Amino acid sequence: MVVPDPALLPPEPDRRTPVVLVAGLPGRAAAGVDRAADALLGDGVVVVRHELSELREGVVRRTVRTATDTRTTVLELAHGCVSCTLRADLLPLLCTLAARESVRRIVLALDPAFEAEAVCQAIGDVVVTGVVGRVDGPAGRDVRVEAVLTCLDSQEWLSDATGDETLAERGLAAADDDRTVAQVAVGQVDFADAVLAIGPALDAMEQARLGAVLTRLVPDAPVAWIDDLAAVAATDIEALLARIPAGSRRGRIFDAHAPLLRGQPPLTAEYGVSLVEFAASRPFHPGRLHDALDVLFEGVVTARGRLWLATQPDEVVWLESAGGGLRVGGAGRWLAAMSEDELAQADPTRRALAALRWDDRFGDRDVSLVILAHDADPAEIRRALHWALVEDDELRLVERAPERVALWDDPFGDWHADPCDDAGELVDEVAEPKSRRGEGK
Repeated sequence: MVVPDPALLPPEPDRRTPVVLVAGLPGRAAAGVDRAADALLGDGVVVVRHELSELREGVVRRTVRTATDTRTTVLELAHGCVSCTLRADLLPLLCTLAARESVRRIVLALDPAFEAEAVCQAIGDVVVTGVVGRVDGPAGRDVRVEAVLTCLDSQEWLSDATGDETLAERGLAAADDDRTVAQVAVGQVDFADAVLAIGPALDAMEQARLGAVLTRLVPDAPVAWIDDLAAVAATDIEALLARIPAGSRRGRIFDAHAPLLRGQPPLTAEYGVSLVEFAASRPFHPGRLHDALDVLFEGVVTARGRLWLATQPDEVVWLESAGGGLRVGGAGRWLAAMSEDELAQADPTRRALAALRWDDRFGDRDVSLVILAHDADPAEIRRALHWALVEDDELRLVERAPERVALWDDPFGDWHADPCDDAGELVDEVAEPKSRRGEGK
């Protein structure tokens, strides 16, 4: 009997129920979320929305809609937090809906308090228990992320994405929510597979400038420009989703060691918008870097990357900014600082890439940053970051006298991750939100 080569067999069809997540900030973008969800509603489609405005009081209003029925349920949660809502209701609900043969697609119209990335990570990682007739396991066994669609206000998004106002100051969150509007605005688009840009027609230059930002932030995501939201039909949304490339993100979570440039964004400046790549084979002096980071707060949409701090030679430090908000925190250890057992557990791709640039003295330690600027001088950004690197005499100390370097003042020495127990399992945030000067608390 001839045994067929498994490599030549067609792939098994993915029978999991597809999920489309639709996200957007309050206002015109949130209206776009509702409109897109309405447009997608049809035979076999279930639209789910959790209203989280009363979350602090432990109350969540969940609405489940089909083409023929709408049901709203008031949920009372013992611990009023986003993590509890995910664990206690949304994830089990996804598993229950996916088990119904009548459901061919689930649409999640996300409240702004839900971040699509956190929801996708929870779908893939969090074990769902207690669903009758189902073996405990992640919801990702039953559903797959078909697409993340982000709606944005074409007139306001760039201003939101480059400001420093907090959600609480905007009246969109409780006083103890330290997230900035920029962090949410940039995060929603950065995680998108497709973008719905909503608002009155911009002039040609404004639209080209916003388009240049989007093309560099999410180069693979198709963008639909919508003047009249009321005129958006199911065919428009389906056509936008159909334009998403096959290799798009679709809910995948990238760690700190994934490539910083995703897709093939333009590397030349356009309408004042540019991507600044900064790489160095020597560490930052923490005090000078602390001062140099001011260059990221004016005329910059976002920055992200891996830092090597002279005072923390074993730790990969992750930096991520959006407008006037900055996060700095830990992203594990450098390969060169790992034991043999730890190396054996490290990602093979990371090890292979590190081998290509391995340094005999410092191993895989380096600095790698990508900055998306919309109204800043790339040369000034590079000058400030170069100034913050250790000089030759300091580098000799890093190599030969690390115990002396450890005594240098380090403004980043207090950063830490401190989420609540539930959130820690759902969202692997690298650190708590930072101030404009980068002080970690």
